[in-house]
Amino acid sequence: MSSALRSLPPGPLVSFYGDDFTGSSAAMEAFAWQGIKTVLFLNVPSKERLAEFPDYRCIGIAGIARSKSPSWMEAHLPAIFERLARTGAPIVQYKVCSTFDSSPQVGSIGKAADIGAELFPGPIPMLIGDLGMGRLQVFGHLFAQANGEYYRLDRHPTMANHPSTPMHEADLARHLASQTTLPINNVNFLQLAEGDTEEILRSQAADLSQIYSLDLLDEETLRAAGQAIWTMGDEQKFVIGSQGVQAALASYWRSSGLLTDPPVETSMRGVNRIAVVSGSVSPMTAAQIEYATSHGFEAIRLDLNRVSDAREWDAELDRAVSRSKAALSEGRDPLVFTAKGPGDPAVRQLKDKFHHDSKSAEVVNDLLGSSLGGVLDRLISETSLNRVVLSGGDTSSHAALRLKIDALTSVAKLAPGGPLCRAHSQERSRNGIEIAMKGGQVGAVDYFVTARDGQ
Repeated sequence: MSSALRSLPPGPLVSFYGDDFTGSSAAMEAFAWQGIKTVLFLNVPSKERLAEFPDYRCIGIAGIARSKSPSWMEAHLPAIFERLARTGAPIVQYKVCSTFDSSPQVGSIGKAADIGAELFPGPIPMLIGDLGMGRLQVFGHLFAQANGEYYRLDRHPTMANHPSTPMHEADLARHLASQTTLPINNVNFLQLAEGDTEEILRSQAADLSQIYSLDLLDEETLRAAGQAIWTMGDEQKFVIGSQGVQAALASYWRSSGLLTDPPVETSMRGVNRIAVVSGSVSPMTAAQIEYATSHGFEAIRLDLNRVSDAREWDAELDRAVSRSKAALSEGRDPLVFTAKGPGDPAVRQLKDKFHHDSKSAEVVNDLLGSSLGGVLDRLISETSLNRVVLSGGDTSSHAALRLKIDALTSVAKLAPGGPLCRAHSQERSRNGIEIAMKGGQVGAVDYFVTARDGQ
């Protein structure tokens, strides 16, 4: 694509598949607040459904690949990538978490890269960092913020101890090399600052399918990374990255005069009632649960000891729904959760019981997410709630599929990476409800309270 292009092409600019639902909403948010209309579908849309969003410039599909095996990816991703390519967008993105959650067995980003390389020959830009979320990449090493401090990813208090995909390596090329045989090259921030991405590619044999991991340090390298992604190659290209991809493209387009619409300003009103379900084991989510309980929420723990018996588990879910409805009738807001942080004994008990292999982990993630979604679905139906929150990257993906909605658009800023969204549904009772989906580390300690009370 020529860097001399003086206007953005018509139609969709980016189409993406998100490997989990919460991260997908973060990518939608990154464009929406820049005035780039984005719609996020919760499954592959029909041609007719897509036609109902004719002027949208970014088309996303939220998925569940982050909790799935490479064999699942082989069976499902090719058709999804081909569908994204048919939108005509110059960029087809595999959207991943900004903490690079992946392993050779679960959520393999390398496997997704292999599939993408077969369909889209040529260089594959990869941008994982995101300034808004506190994710920096320096000489190929990813750093992530937690509690106001930056940690190398393999020393991060959450990611180094993640229950499904713990990070033991901060060098993304080394981490990814265990998942793919594609060559991986780092384009460091010094090279990006020089601005000649075409020369960088020529010197690294860009005619081959290989991954170019882009550093991200500040606003200057953000713009330069956007330029690299937009100008790299001449055909429809495959890109791997977090919502940092959207932020970088918008930065480059705006600085180059290609994007002139002003950023969108939003405000969020409060509501009288809200319900939250959480499958996250992040320390931040644990702190958010504690804060919410001291501000009018009733925390309702699911007893995971009952999950292995279908009859007992159904009874446990019924109990959670009953307690939630009672809380709502008494003026409290239900918060149904599975654990409080990685040190919660329930996490170890569940891991000892089921997570002895990747297949068991996948089944449990599906079950817990679907169960939380079922609880929330019943609460919406039986109490006429019009605002809800899903917390937890892996489990939220499965939970959202139970809510009878098929698309989301952004409504208001709530926290970077966790916006408030409007649901679109073929069912009248679900069309227009508001939903926020957040990953475990997303948001300040008052996230759930702000989701209820507004800003």
